[in-house]
Amino acid sequence: MNYQEIITFIMEMLGTVAFAASGAMVGVERKMDIFGVSVLGVVTAVGGGVIRDVILGIIPPSVFQHSIYAIVAVITSCVVFAVLYWKRDILEGSRRVTYDKIMLVMDSIGLGIFTVVGVNTGIRQGYLDQLFLLVFVGTVTGVGGGLLRDMMAGVPPYIFVRHVYACASIVGAITCVYMHRHFGAVSAMIVSSAVVILIRYLAAHYHWNLPRLS
Repeated sequence: MNYQEIITFIMEMLGTVAFAASGAMVGVERKMDIFGVSVLGVVTAVGGGVIRDVILGIIPPSVFQHSIYAIVAVITSCVVFAVLYWKRDILEGSRRVTYDKIMLVMDSIGLGIFTVVGVNTGIRQGYLDQLFLLVFVGTVTGVGGGLLRDMMAGVPPYIFVRHVYACASIVGAITCVYMHRHFGAVSAMIVSSAVVILIRYLAAHYHWNLPRLS
């Protein structure tokens, strides 16, 4: 592999771990068993990528061609389950604040990385000039797993009720496309991931919310 492929693989692994952890944490909070937690972790980690690959005509989706992503997601989910099973007080009292911050960090990292991975996948398929398609598949890759996670966990989908989430992914995807066109793939992925994570952090820290009906 060249350095670009190595950086892409590392980012995909970081995103897989981050999203699997966030999915597993939701499963534990919903009092699922270890199998349910693992399923939720895997779905969160690879769900958006499966939707993206189907849209782009990559059949079978890459997760079924490269099992490493599912394996890493399962291992991460089991570790999270074990930690929270033996340290149940993390979900209670003052430690709940720390738990929520960890959840935010994991979700933000996963969102940022998978948004740019989605855009990059579309570009590799030859759609560099298709801005709308690239932004769409980037956003779907970023938010699709979380959407499936919340539906399976029986909670309101995160992208519809919590802070600026999908909007951060859209901004990151647009940034990634233009950065890729002018500065190359590696710079685009790193900067765009940071943009998404920064927007998510600021949105959570300053309680930015889109208007909603009360």
